[in-house]
Amino acid sequence: MSFNLQSSKKLFTFLGKSLFSLLEAMIFALLPKPRKNVAGEIVLITGAGSGLGRLLALRFARLGSVLVLWDINKEGNEETCKMAQEAGATRVHAYTCDCSQKEEVYRVADQVKKEVGDVSILINNAGIVTGKKFLDCPDELMEKSFDVNFKAHLWTYKAFLPAMIANDHGHLVCISSSAGLAGINGLADYCASKFAAFGFAESVFIETFVQKQKGIETTIVCPFFIKTGMFEGCTTGCPSLLPILEPKYAVEKIVEAILQEKMYLYIPRLLYFMMFLKSFLPLKTALLIADYLGILHAVDGFVDQKKKL
Repeated sequence: MSFNLQSSKKLFTFLGKSLFSLLEAMIFALLPKPRKNVAGEIVLITGAGSGLGRLLALRFARLGSVLVLWDINKEGNEETCKMAQEAGATRVHAYTCDCSQKEEVYRVADQVKKEVGDVSILINNAGIVTGKKFLDCPDELMEKSFDVNFKAHLWTYKAFLPAMIANDHGHLVCISSSAGLAGINGLADYCASKFAAFGFAESVFIETFVQKQKGIETTIVCPFFIKTGMFEGCTTGCPSLLPILEPKYAVEKIVEAILQEKMYLYIPRLLYFMMFLKSFLPLKTALLIADYLGILHAVDGFVDQKKKL
């Protein structure tokens, strides 16, 4: 009898909480969640020397955040620093850091803690792409993809998450990719590294949830190709449904997701529907859709930026 009572109580508690969470989600779908104030928050952005990282830095500068900018390119990073100051940031700190090197990440992280303070918003944005077919991609380039696109997340979390837990306050932002949701022809190493980053960020979120560390937020971002030069030459077969994204638009969506403490952000919205279809459609049908949208050959015209220099 006691077992049945316990089971019934557990079931009704589950149903009640589930109903409440669904109602809450429906309300926030109609009425946006209140945006949190990030003025004074210490925001660390990796890959801040150009592209998406630079634009994120400028956006947080206008929001009054304290900026910590990491990039392997010292000149580009210092330029972002100056631009952030011109955009209104009163405290900006630029550090040259190769995020693919574990010991360097730890060394620079210690420097940040001493000189700036505890990072409260960590944005893992740094990334590279080879754009080569799997068998044509040298081993060292594949290893570099994992070092930058995935392993750097491990080292930055290890460096900054403990203070977030101690302060019961923090936000972990993973810039993954639509290539972290589905395999793409010509991007095997990139997809693998982005799948890994997605899975890692999601797993750490589950850890913090289970350990009742309610002050730690997570946002995982999966955009389609963005016009930052990283995917120059890549195309889409259906620009109206699956466009190559404008950088400023992508940044506005990312910052909005962070301010609303949204867990997942897929850009454009079509990606949500595509992931739903992927879960149950026959393989041949899914491939036909991918071919229609131009995804199967999206990387065929990829232009390696290093070869242009």
